[in-house]
Amino acid sequence: MVEFFLQSPDLVIFLVLLTLGYAAGSLAEKRHYRSIEKRERELVRLAVVTAEGSFPPGRVRQAFLVSGSTVVSIDYFKRLLAILRNIFGGRVKAYESLVDRARREAILRMKAEAHQRGAGMILNLRLETATIGRNANRKKQVGSVEAIAYGTAVVFNK
Repeated sequence: MVEFFLQSPDLVIFLVLLTLGYAAGSLAEKRHYRSIEKRERELVRLAVVTAEGSFPPGRVRQAFLVSGSTVVSIDYFKRLLAILRNIFGGRVKAYESLVDRARREAILRMKAEAHQRGAGMILNLRLETATIGRNANRKKQVGSVEAIAYGTAVVFNK
């Protein structure tokens, strides 16, 4: 067995890089999720509502557009898993966490802007996602995901 690996240094290098890619990507993703969860707890009181209606006269002091955007890139290990999944078929779970992180981060950035400007509520949240770098490597692989969240922030009179 040892002789096989000594005769195949390219395979050893590939396996080492694959392991490093998995470890670094998993660590970065876990850190990002911890950061997202912490900030979500901090901003949980800022309501985000998608509904029709109106406020009583004199209740709203100011309304303005708030937005947040982010781009999250995929790591090489997840890209390899996605390539294998595309060969054999099925859901590409590697991209699900990528899109989830991008959406949640964009919403948090939007909420942070609204909170900083004194808003008490965000109305009619809209969320857009797009892939970036899809044709950059000509293999039709998703390089990263961009998410943009926007809505109308409302500052109430006291």
